[in-house]
Amino acid sequence: MTRSLILIFCSVLIVVGCTTSANTWSRFIHGSPYHGTVWNFPDAINSEDPSTFLEIKYSGKESRQMYDRRQNDWIRDTPHLFVAQYSDQLTIEVQVNSEFADLDIAREIAFDYAWRVGQLPEVLRKGVKTLWIHDGKYPFGGGNESIDIYIEQGEEYASHNVLEEVLIHEGAHASLNWPEPLLDHGKTPGWLLAQQSDEGFISTYAKQHPQREDISESFLPWFALRYRLDRISESDQRKILQSIPHRLKYFDAQKFAMYPVTASN
Repeated sequence: MTRSLILIFCSVLIVVGCTTSANTWSRFIHGSPYHGTVWNFPDAINSEDPSTFLEIKYSGKESRQMYDRRQNDWIRDTPHLFVAQYSDQLTIEVQVNSEFADLDIAREIAFDYAWRVGQLPEVLRKGVKTLWIHDGKYPFGGGNESIDIYIEQGEEYASHNVLEEVLIHEGAHASLNWPEPLLDHGKTPGWLLAQQSDEGFISTYAKQHPQREDISESFLPWFALRYRLDRISESDQRKILQSIPHRLKYFDAQKFAMYPVTASN
């Protein structure tokens, strides 16, 4: 079966929005309060939050097909392979591009991202079977049961305190808005009705790509509102509630498995 191109997270557009006031964007796009939501909820997950990560084991080097945005294509590489184990019985193969020749460096990179991914709620990890990790500064991506990671870009996300939020976004692509084997929520009658019932979109990015990005763009604000209420402003609370009330109810009704995340008081 031919594997389709992974869905992209377009950081270039979102960085532009980060420097523009929410009110300006709201007036410009008639009701979308954000340009790209990962930049507006930098404390949805932070370094103090727990991770389900248990251990990581090196399993050698073997040929793997990986997507590489630097080539804008699939590549065949012999990456360092690590198996990450999580406390809810999930496992992820971490594939670190062979360009990282030093095993100790590859192990450190694999450990870091495996731990961070372990902070995501279970529902966002269920659709992630592999992490593809490359050098370079290219947007992360999510889909094909994988998250596509670029080390220099990850460092930039981390400098803005949004690396975990980007992983939430990409995990939502892989686990909630992708064809089989998991349910593609973006095609369900309930989600389509919620889209139609809400007056607009939570962000410019979601509005520009309603089939591809609306789930991921909306999940993070829902997550912040339901599980990190004490970490977001009253203004952001109002914006979320007013912009996507029906989408919020749709997510609520799914009863997602959220471990290790617990609800705000």
